[in-house]
Amino acid sequence: MSAEGHDHAIDHEHEHHHKDTFITKYIFSIDHKMIAKQYLITGIIMGIIGVGMSMLFRMQLAWPEESFKIFNILLGDKFAPNGVMTNDIYLALVTIHGTIMVFFVLTAALSGTFSNLLIPLQIGARDMASGFMNMISYWLFFLSSIIMVSSLFVEAGPASAGWTIYPPLSALPQAIPGSGLGMTLWLVSMAIFIASSLMGSLNYVVTVINLRTKGMTMTRLPLTIWAFFVTAIIGIVSFPVLLSAALLLIFDRSFGTSFFLSDIYIAGEVLHYQGGSPVLFEHLFWFLGHPEVYIVLLPALGITSEVIATNSRKPIFGYRAMIMSILAIAFLSTIVWGHHMFISGMNPFLGSVFTFTTLLIAIPSAVKAFNYITTLWKGNLQLNPAMLFSIGLVSTFITGGLTGIILGDSTLDINVHDTYFVVAHFHLVMGISALYGMFAGIYHWFPRMFGRMLNKNLGYVHFWVTAICAYGVFFPMHFIGLAGLPRRYYTNTNFPLFDDLQNVNVLITTFALIGGAFQLVFLYNFFSSIFYGKKAVQNPWKSNTLEWTAPVEHIHGNWPGEIPHVYRWPYDYSNPAHDVDFVPQNVPMKEGEEVLHH
Repeated sequence: MSAEGHDHAIDHEHEHHHKDTFITKYIFSIDHKMIAKQYLITGIIMGIIGVGMSMLFRMQLAWPEESFKIFNILLGDKFAPNGVMTNDIYLALVTIHGTIMVFFVLTAALSGTFSNLLIPLQIGARDMASGFMNMISYWLFFLSSIIMVSSLFVEAGPASAGWTIYPPLSALPQAIPGSGLGMTLWLVSMAIFIASSLMGSLNYVVTVINLRTKGMTMTRLPLTIWAFFVTAIIGIVSFPVLLSAALLLIFDRSFGTSFFLSDIYIAGEVLHYQGGSPVLFEHLFWFLGHPEVYIVLLPALGITSEVIATNSRKPIFGYRAMIMSILAIAFLSTIVWGHHMFISGMNPFLGSVFTFTTLLIAIPSAVKAFNYITTLWKGNLQLNPAMLFSIGLVSTFITGGLTGIILGDSTLDINVHDTYFVVAHFHLVMGISALYGMFAGIYHWFPRMFGRMLNKNLGYVHFWVTAICAYGVFFPMHFIGLAGLPRRYYTNTNFPLFDDLQNVNVLITTFALIGGAFQLVFLYNFFSSIFYGKKAVQNPWKSNTLEWTAPVEHIHGNWPGEIPHVYRWPYDYSNPAHDVDFVPQNVPMKEGEEVLHH
């Protein structure tokens, strides 16, 4: 079947409406739109848990040794006797916070939601290539979420070796309390998560290649689809490597092998492990870990491209350059993992190679940033909440990216490695940027998902408080990092050297608590609008892409009757040949109309 001449006859089987029960419609659904909602709501719940944990350990950092009743209520007498947090649970909270935010919120919720929602709708397909596989991928994600959260209730506590779970800390059950059953549950959860991610990614790739509607060539795909497509390919290449690392670590922990262990002494006792290398684990982990940054970031950048073009009422600047930059980022992201290991005893020549490839990735990233700014330039800007979050993403992408130049240089990195400077860098460039992309996507496609509009004024409050607090939290971290404050320390009061930095920690925590509390505005807006929001019209943003040609009411198969054909690229905004400032992709070309070069 050719990509452009998609045979519609095979789709008619989808149009027979069989009676859906509650279970087949809302639980075991194979409709991509329902699966997108399942991913989103599960991701939001995991996000609440992840952000809640960061509030707790930020309070511990700002006011160490203080007694807080909330610690005792949430953590119990074992981990917070008399309301004072123990160092074991501090490490566990940091570990599970990082794991949840990176994998369960920014990877699964962002890609799972928007790839599922938009790929069939924007390419003109009735559904994903395999609805059943799609359903399985969601339920594996759900199962892995349950296992990860259940590790919080294990007697010895959850995994506490940091979200990167470096051995030997994670490989020896006797190393720290969290290396017992909690660590085993972490590894089982991640193995299931990776299976879910691979099934989803394979489905996305096959759908984009095989199910495009007539006229939808690769150069007429919206940039969102390019981003999801390339992200899925990166996931297929790199996630299996983390699976192998997790499985080998399970062998080391449970079956007496020594892939990652050698010459270990604990409390004077010599253990029998020989011949393994913890640095091997670092290689395997970061071979996924660095592409993971772009698995998180590329979908957010794709969403931003769509939202900025729509709300600037202008064609996206440099469409082909944007595609090339996505492909370049995808390729380069797989050959830069060594910059996480500059002080692991790496050969200095190899360090210089990884420095070169790391700094090279700044070029396609800069292309994207310049193209966003040029699209905004002299546009007729519609500053709705989705647009504000997209512009916010461009801002944090640039500020976070600049500090990456320091961390990507093997000699400069030595001074700030494992300090709060690193925490500030990756939270801005990956955490906050991807969250902004996710919020922009939710505000923009909420009417497509739920048939109702979000409250705009609450959206403005949510954006401004979040934007101010995000910089309030992560900007000062650069300075305490440059002052040498190491990350993952439970308290800094044991070191007189850091006494002067304590008031900065209080400032950061204050911003974090305010920013966290104001996410309740978003949650209220989201859940109340599903039921009571203003009813949406078919194309509220006057957008050109195909998803806005489908009826507001969700039907299995997306379009009643024939699927629209595509005649033009997705960014025909303010086209001088037309009276209106937007021309949807399914509008045929006028006689003598020039195809816009992109």
